Amino acid sequence: MALNYNLAKVYAISENDTEFVLQIVSLFISEVPADLQQVKEGIEQKNYKQAYSFAHKIKPTLDLLGMTVAFEEILVVEDWTKREGKRREIKDTFKDIEDRVEKAVKEIRKDFNL
Repeated sequence: MALNYNLAKVYAISENDTEFVLQIVSLFISEVPADLQQVKEGIEQKNYKQAYSFAHKIKPTLDLLGMTVAFEEILVVEDWTKREGKRREIKDTFKDIEDRVEKAVKEIRKDFNL
């Protein structure tokens, strides 16, 4: 049972196509953690453009997978990059996103035997 993600939107847009759903979750577990690492590097190096670019890339996937809190938090990261804020003010938010994605990846791997 999915606790850290919700596939309702995926099933709705795919008209319950299980093959499509599998492709979406597979892309999530293979791409989002790597993209999140790029956001982290951007934050650490104050490379706002890199952090924004990868945060913006991740955003629709978080929304699609029903990860509402992580989606809201990635919006905070985007805003931080536009303001070119200080690192310490974004670290906790980023850590929360990282934790949520990690939990969702583990759960998806288990739920889909990936």
